[in-house]
Amino acid sequence: MAMVFSPLTTSGCSRYCNLGLSWKSSSLVCGIRVSFKWVKRVSAKPAKLNASKVFRACASSSSSDPLLVKAARRERVSRPPAWMMRQAGRYMAVYRKLAEKHPSFRERSETTDLIVEISLQPWEAFHPDGVIIFSDILTPLPAFGVQFDIEDVRGPVIQSPIRSEEGLKSLHSIDLEKLQFVGDSLSILRKEVGEQAAILGFVGAPWTIATYIVEGGTTRTYTKIKDMCHTAPHVLRALLSHLSKAIAEYIVYQVESGAHCIQIFDSWGGQLPPHMWDCWSKPYIDEIVGIIKRKCPQTPLVLYINGNGGLLERMKTTGVDVIGLDWTVDMADGRRRLGTDIGIQGNVDPATLFCPLPALTDEIKRVVKSAGTSGHILNLGHGVLVGTPEEAVAHFFDVAKSFDFDKVEDHVSEADKVVA
Repeated sequence: MAMVFSPLTTSGCSRYCNLGLSWKSSSLVCGIRVSFKWVKRVSAKPAKLNASKVFRACASSSSSDPLLVKAARRERVSRPPAWMMRQAGRYMAVYRKLAEKHPSFRERSETTDLIVEISLQPWEAFHPDGVIIFSDILTPLPAFGVQFDIEDVRGPVIQSPIRSEEGLKSLHSIDLEKLQFVGDSLSILRKEVGEQAAILGFVGAPWTIATYIVEGGTTRTYTKIKDMCHTAPHVLRALLSHLSKAIAEYIVYQVESGAHCIQIFDSWGGQLPPHMWDCWSKPYIDEIVGIIKRKCPQTPLVLYINGNGGLLERMKTTGVDVIGLDWTVDMADGRRRLGTDIGIQGNVDPATLFCPLPALTDEIKRVVKSAGTSGHILNLGHGVLVGTPEEAVAHFFDVAKSFDFDKVEDHVSEADKVVA
């Protein structure tokens, strides 16, 4: 059956081409971290589950929702929930040991029992408030016709880059059965963690995914795709439109499988000048957000862009629930610019985890104070760096759990001051 593309119209482009905190230091000395060991190995293809009935993932909110979900909805919380991007990965010795046994990244990220085991490694070690599935933004590509490999030196390599109308013919509707390992893993994680923490799914934004598909892999210059904006705009719009529909379906699938919350990574959106982001990224994120808000209105959406200092106000207009700040944006300035009617995530500099622990403590306290007591999810401003000491990661979460907003309800936070 021939594919029919319905790219977004170009009319929008002409319009585009806006605290004192109580800290319980004793918890760092006397706190006991509980470890939950996941020892059951599951088959690669467990029985298919009607997750939408089991989890009622798109149903109304509940008082039993995890702390992170409540914060994302800007409900009252007693402390900032915390998790880390790249939370599971090479900085952990247990992960490196598993990777020696299973050296293929795609095997690790496309095999149900390995996905679950890796996703739960930081949960067992640090007990964060969010457990993100171990996966990759490129994982769904083969399910809609784009094949890729991951090479040790080059990283992801797209076998047949799409730069012409002929290339578009390889695309088809997303086949979610080819992503059953994602759905099964989320379902198992939801059962293992329960409501003790939020299960986090994620996707890449259309522009970011398109950079790989057009460039043929990773790039530092983005010259091919930026050239297409001018020389083959109809092809690029058709590609982005197709991606937005596939990604929206993939998000719904993750939510129905057990994800409490979804983060959209427009990792390379910051490589575009703001007026170009308005034309080539924002409309397709808008489309995704609109679909999810209709189908899963209670599922919080987080939008993160690396290098987003010039895009914060534009990001807010997409309709997501939470904006993730990278570490180059001052949290107080970010809160001032975004206001208090939207959630905010971040944004400790990942390199701070290499500093002495008292310096890390001070930085976390500064970020939390600047963000305010409502609608803040504590995170790094980027992913955990390779070589990060596990002791520092543990300290990060211990400090997060030491805050007590209930003791400062009569105080005015930094966020309240800047918006007032």
